[in-house]
Amino acid sequence: MSVSEPNISGKVILKTTLGDIEIELWAKEAPLAVRNFVQLCLEGYYDGNIFHRVIKDFIAQTGDPTGTGQGGESIYPLKDTGLGDGSKSTGFKDEFHSRLRFNRRGLVGMASASPDQNKSQFFFTLSKTENLTKKHTLFGRVVGDTLFNVLKVNDIEVDPETDMPLFPPKILKTEVVWNPFDDIIPRDKKQEKIKEVKKKPTKK
Repeated sequence: MSVSEPNISGKVILKTTLGDIEIELWAKEAPLAVRNFVQLCLEGYYDGNIFHRVIKDFIAQTGDPTGTGQGGESIYPLKDTGLGDGSKSTGFKDEFHSRLRFNRRGLVGMASASPDQNKSQFFFTLSKTENLTKKHTLFGRVVGDTLFNVLKVNDIEVDPETDMPLFPPKILKTEVVWNPFDDIIPRDKKQEKIKEVKKKPTKK
């Protein structure tokens, strides 16, 4: 018996060299991941990011501004990693929900090398990937015919040693169609606000 997915509560469109990719979001079920994703979209953080890792019929990964698979940051403050070596990270906790499973293609999950270290990188599933359930946060789904734009990556030639496309597709820009968090203030706008305050003459 299949379990129905929760109602969506957010939507973002990625404008890419593959075509538009429409993503519906589960903000109630994965609030940390969705808030992070939406704010980074509003800040233009993903603009110009390449798909740096593609494994045919498995996943297509992006969200690293360095294009190496080693970069990226979240919107959350630096904190101790708990590794005992004094290192700090902006990584945030994994979020799992009983009605969300990586059971088909076109699902969107957080990419991280270790538990509770999510930052900015995310991936699209290119097939059923149940082995990722309860290991990676599932926070969105690709909808409509835009799924076929995601699946175009299956035909891309990649370096067999690194899984990096030889001619990587790219995110051109992002558009937040439905923002489930009305209190998000993109960080660049915060800086503009600070500059405006500084410019105002002080009353004597």
